Amino acid sequence: MSGTDGRSDTDKGGTPALTTPRGRRPVVAALMLGMALAAIDGTIVSTAVPQIVGDLGGLAVFSWLFSGYLLAVTVTLPLYGKLSDTFGRKPVLIAGIILFLVGSVLCAAAWNMAALIAFRIVQGLGGGALQGTVQTIAADLYPLKERPRIQAKLSTVWATSAVAGPVVGGLLAGYADWRWIFLINLPVGAVALWLVVRHLHEPSRPRPAARPRVDWAGALAVFATGSLLLTALVQGGVAWPWLSAPSLGLFGASAVLAALTVVIERRAAEPIIPGWVWRRRTIASVNLALGAMGLLMVAPTVFLPTYAQSVLGLGPIAAGFVLSVMTLSWPVSAALSDRVYNRIGFRRTAMIGMSAALLVLLAFPLLPYPGEPWHPALLMLLLGAALGLFQLPLIVGVQSTVGWAERGTTTASVLFCRQVGQSIGAAAFGAVANGVLAARLLDAPVDGLPGDLDAVTRALEDPGAFSAAATDHVRRAVDAAVDYVYVGAAGAAALALLALITLAPRRFPVITEAAAAPGPAETAGAAGRADTDR
Repeated sequence: MSGTDGRSDTDKGGTPALTTPRGRRPVVAALMLGMALAAIDGTIVSTAVPQIVGDLGGLAVFSWLFSGYLLAVTVTLPLYGKLSDTFGRKPVLIAGIILFLVGSVLCAAAWNMAALIAFRIVQGLGGGALQGTVQTIAADLYPLKERPRIQAKLSTVWATSAVAGPVVGGLLAGYADWRWIFLINLPVGAVALWLVVRHLHEPSRPRPAARPRVDWAGALAVFATGSLLLTALVQGGVAWPWLSAPSLGLFGASAVLAALTVVIERRAAEPIIPGWVWRRRTIASVNLALGAMGLLMVAPTVFLPTYAQSVLGLGPIAAGFVLSVMTLSWPVSAALSDRVYNRIGFRRTAMIGMSAALLVLLAFPLLPYPGEPWHPALLMLLLGAALGLFQLPLIVGVQSTVGWAERGTTTASVLFCRQVGQSIGAAAFGAVANGVLAARLLDAPVDGLPGDLDAVTRALEDPGAFSAAATDHVRRAVDAAVDYVYVGAAGAAALALLALITLAPRRFPVITEAAAAPGPAETAGAAGRADTDR
């Protein structure tokens, strides 16, 4: 063991590869294709919404095309993480790909909006398995020293999907049929499925003394709690007021179910969300930090395109480019982050990244009005670099503190917290933006202006909707609303820093290959012991 940097001289904290070295490339290709299915889904569907609504109707509920999918992904992550630790990664990944493809076929055959929303939820059930299991296999496949390579490749998939999704979706919806945006998943998923079946070989594990037990009661409780909570967050302030009976009822029912879930999980022999996820300082701090990151990510991904179109006057494609530059610097920063955390540790590297992100978010409200497009683009380039330096060290670090039999659960808990953070951020920042907008429009030079950000944005697309003075006033109101959102995002960045400063250990307790490998030592609790620190 190294006494200075905490690196092991015999091992770098990794696990035995799931395949032989020659077999890694097809497995990595399968992981990238599987991740691409989940990553491109939201962006490719969003561009085809006008065509879908025009064909199927359902304008009042079309937002559930995204909300339903997100809900299914989020609430199933803990279940799939536990299943992958219990039965292995391969069967869970295969099941996830098949379920996603079945959902895609059903979506393409949808006859009305209700059916399409239901089938999108089926897609989400597969997407939850894809997101969590791909990240877990990536950690199993490479030792600690090499993990930034695979994580950078997966980050590149997300970056490419963010740029390619709207383009491909627009082309298919405009020149073919919107149903092809779902059918295009079939060849991609088929290749990924074939590569997984053919080339992914998990190391053998000793047969357990007792038959593995799945905590189905806990899984149902987690699913029900998450469904009600996310429904309250997604629909609150949109379908009904925040203080209305539906909102209060959903939040109250979520609280009751959450308490019931805790009782069920405490009594379960193999809980879906085990207590050690929150008792171990490293995992708990990373969960909270990445939950805060999910919160702050709402500012650039949801509100920046609105700012670019309504304030800067850009078209949808140019507005998308302002956001996409963040996805260019993110994977580059993530790929180079190991050069930093190998020297100063995971915690310090993540703190540097989030400190930089905090400064970038605080700089956004200081941009001149109306400004030039390169101003926010430069900030997003810097934000992507900062978040790449923050997220990857935490994911790699927390995965390296647990053994094989706990890695799926740990990875799923991290992704679950990030997804919940995004849902909370969308609801909270949406309320902030609409509140600021309504307040700024009270003294507008014309009457009857909508107080909702989406409605104002649509109105600004019509050059003759307002007079020149009214248009300028509305644009300034949108500018102020987005500025407040970025200040809130900076607050979320501060919360992430606070979690790392107060909860995270100075050095992550990284375990060696022998302790992390699946085997008898795993069941004896070897995964909880640290052989090296970083």
